[in-house]
Parts: sequence; structure tokens; C-alpha cells
Amino acid sequence: MTKEELRAELERQANRFKTVYGGEITTYAAQPDPERKPWRKKETIHDQVFKKELEKIEKELAEQDSEGR
Repeated sequence: MTKEELRAELERQANRFKTVYGGEITTYAAQPDPERKPWRKKETIHDQVFKKELEKIEKELAEQDSEGR
């Protein structure tokens, strides 16, 4: 079923409801889905220490590289 066919079917059902049951139809625009933010893990103390150790090792390697040249 295409969108156009679906729209036509809904329009037909709405008109039928109005004529047969005398009801009132209120149409609303679809509400956009709320933006989902990506989940982020909060750094633990262990993560912070590990990151500092990596930076320290990288700094030492950079120093050794610059001394060797």
C-alpha cells in the first residue's frame, strides 16, 4: 500500500465516520521523535589513571625519539 492509497483510505474512513456516526474528526500532525543523544560512559577513576599513564608513556617515547635524532 502506497502513501497515496493510505491517505485515500483514511480520508474515506473519516468521511464515513462523519456521515454515519455524525462524529467530529480532529487531525494532528505527527509529532517528531525526540532526539536521542548517544549514551556515554562516565569515566571511572581507573579510566582516568589509565589515560594519564598512556599520556605519560607517549610523552616519554616522544622525548626518547627527539633525543635519538
